[in-house]
Amino acid sequence: MRKLKLEELGRISVEEFKETDKIPVVVIMDNVRSAHNIGSVFRTADAFLIEKVFLCGISPTPPNKEIRKTALGATESVDWEQVDEIGELIERLKGDGYKILSIEQAEGSTNLSDLELDVKEKCAVVFGNEVDGVQQSVINQSDICVEIPQGGTKHSLNVSVCAGVLLWEFYKKFEIS
Repeated sequence: MRKLKLEELGRISVEEFKETDKIPVVVIMDNVRSAHNIGSVFRTADAFLIEKVFLCGISPTPPNKEIRKTALGATESVDWEQVDEIGELIERLKGDGYKILSIEQAEGSTNLSDLELDVKEKCAVVFGNEVDGVQQSVINQSDICVEIPQGGTKHSLNVSVCAGVLLWEFYKKFEIS
C-alpha cells in the first residue's frame, strides 16, 4: 500500500463539480451557531454530491474566515442560499416535491438503519441548533424524524458529525454511477 499523491486523487475542478449530477438531497442548517460546523457541512456536501445547502436563522454564511477554514473551498463548489424563515423554506421545498426529514430524537422517530429511501424521491434534511436541536415547529412540518442510533452516555453527536453520518448513508443509497 502507498499513500496517493494529490495529483493522483482525480479531483475535479469547481466548474466540473457544478456540472456533475448530484444526489436529490438538500441540506438545511437551522440556527447552527458554529461557523466551523457550517464549513464542515459544506465540505461534506461537496464530498457526497449534495444539491444545495440552505443556511437559516442565525447560521453564519460565507464569506466567513471560520467557515473557510473548515470548508476548504467547498463554499465555491456547493450551491447555497441564506433564508431567514425556515418555515417558508420548508413550504417552498414541499411545493417542489421534497420530502422533509428532520434529524432529531423524537417520539416516533425512525432509526437511521431502518430508513427506507426511494431513489426517485427528493429529500430535504434538516439539522438544528447545537444545543436545542431542531425546533418543534419544524418537526411539525416534517414528513419524518430520523434518529442516529447511539450506544454511549451522551446520546448526541456534534451537528457536523451527524451530517457526515447521515449524508454518507444518503450518498450510498443514491450514488450516481
